[in-house]
Amino acid sequence: MSEKQFDAIVIGSGFGGAMTAKKLVDAGWDVAIIERGREVKRGPSNWARNASVDLTDNYDKSQPYHVEKGGNKPKMGSYTAVGGPSIFYGGVSFRFREADFEPPSDIVADSKAAWPIKYADLSPYYDEAENILQISGEAGVDPTEPSRANAFPQAATQLAKISERLKTAAQSLGLHPFRLPMAINYEDKSRTLCQRCTTCDTFACAVGAKNDIATMVLPKLVEQSATIYKNTLVHHLVHKEGKISEVHCTDTVTGDKKIMKADVVILSAGAMGSPHLALSSGLEKYNPAGDKVGRYLMRHANAIIFGIFPTPPDKQGVFHKELAIMDYYFGIEGSEWEGKKLGSLQQISTPPPGLVEMEAPRPLGKVAALGVKLLTGLLAIAEDQPQYKNHITVDHKRKTTYNMATPVVSSDYSERDIAAVTALANKAKVIMKKTGAWTQYIHHIRTFSHTVGTIRMGDDPQEAPLDKYCNFRGIENLYVTDGSFMPTSAAVNPSLTIAANALRVGDYLLSKYKKQSS
Repeated sequence: MSEKQFDAIVIGSGFGGAMTAKKLVDAGWDVAIIERGREVKRGPSNWARNASVDLTDNYDKSQPYHVEKGGNKPKMGSYTAVGGPSIFYGGVSFRFREADFEPPSDIVADSKAAWPIKYADLSPYYDEAENILQISGEAGVDPTEPSRANAFPQAATQLAKISERLKTAAQSLGLHPFRLPMAINYEDKSRTLCQRCTTCDTFACAVGAKNDIATMVLPKLVEQSATIYKNTLVHHLVHKEGKISEVHCTDTVTGDKKIMKADVVILSAGAMGSPHLALSSGLEKYNPAGDKVGRYLMRHANAIIFGIFPTPPDKQGVFHKELAIMDYYFGIEGSEWEGKKLGSLQQISTPPPGLVEMEAPRPLGKVAALGVKLLTGLLAIAEDQPQYKNHITVDHKRKTTYNMATPVVSSDYSERDIAAVTALANKAKVIMKKTGAWTQYIHHIRTFSHTVGTIRMGDDPQEAPLDKYCNFRGIENLYVTDGSFMPTSAAVNPSLTIAANALRVGDYLLSKYKKQSS
């Protein structure tokens, strides 16, 4: 069994882990990044009908989550890859709204969720994250747009014809559609530009035009000094005298076991993976809010409102996840939702026929695939309430591989969550009808793709396992920088906020551990 010493160990190579690592590596730290998955090869195979992440070996089932309630199957795997889930995400990169950091009482309810930071604390880091990821977008149209110091690094591109059609329909209803902020390469000709293919969301980019973490961040870190341990599973964090003294991990290909040590350990294995590792290692007993570790799981209340058209709406056959509508984010005037926070609507592309055929039960898949060309739609994202009963816990009596405790997940939407996504879906139906849809079909999303909140931050040591700098209370050198840290979920995609907060925590670590950066 080998032993190695580093300045910092980062567990997970997604938005949170990589952005924290970037700050430390840029300052000269010796950093190990431990990633459970492997590098994803890029090429024509990524356009294949079976290349959506759930159909690939990047969907790891070796340590399944046992689902007691919620989800779309009784056992779920994990998304694993060098670069984390960013390899397969759709690229949407929203900032939280300024008011998201002061959530209303009807969202918070009895959860005691409270943000210890404000938008102003993250604003410069949003700028930095957008620049690193080269986000495209347009400013000045979104009615809920937060303040920003700089323009988007990339301008928005020309809309697809179906997007123009949707935009015109929404504007005729008095709405303000605008371009989604996207982490896609439209301008840098030193790299391959986006080819506007229809396999983007849930697919790795075949040509490397998606501005994911594996493309934009990790190669530069390796060039400097970082070491990435791929195919390596961390299965135990050893606590000694108020610190993490050892990180135990195993190469899942060779079986080689490693013990790694560092003055700082950053846990960023995702909002499901991080609480699983923390609880399996028994770290909650050192935290004054230990009973909250793994609790308050949030995943948005999401639904796709597909318009069914008499003829194919996307006659160009191109990527058209391009528009957002935020007019209902803070409520619907003249209704029971007036002045009450709701959420966002985002355009979603027609799903690839091959994916539908592979995912749908046989023989329904072949039939459904034939009708896919008549669909396009909107994604409704409603902010869900943080509820103590929604959780990831562990069963220490049942062991998974590497002697880890079995993770158990339970998640159920509240009445408010369901009512909110229903109200948004009803508005989306009106927009789709105006766009020319003959009728609509609503598909409720039951996956855990936007999971946050399981090791939340806060000022109250009895309610929040993390302090405002994401230090795991009771363990001096352990920090958590993935989506676990969020007290509430807002109603937009979490990736950019995870990235911005990770950069903020990175700066804090540099200020606290000055000797290591010298």
